[in-house]
Amino acid sequence: MTEPDIQITVEGTPNPNAAKFVLDRDVPGEGSRSYFDPEAAAADPLAERLFGVAGVRALLFVENFITVTKAAQLEWPDLLEEIEEAIREGLAAPEET
Repeated sequence: MTEPDIQITVEGTPNPNAAKFVLDRDVPGEGSRSYFDPEAAAADPLAERLFGVAGVRALLFVENFITVTKAAQLEWPDLLEEIEEAIREGLAAPEET
């Protein structure tokens, strides 16, 4: 089951290396959570998929948004499409029960 109709709005944050990806639905999972490396995200399929995007350094999931922090040497235009695709794929993946 895929959900291609997921709406994602990207907002800036006070940190130029972080962007807020606001979804039209809540992020699945238990409450808010943050990850600062791929190893910590290993049990979270969506976080694991986002860390698969080169340059992603940290993630924060809260209600209906994901804040992504990137490596300082990279530019947002180079990452946005790949991050949005990772979010869509992660949300469309079947929930493990």
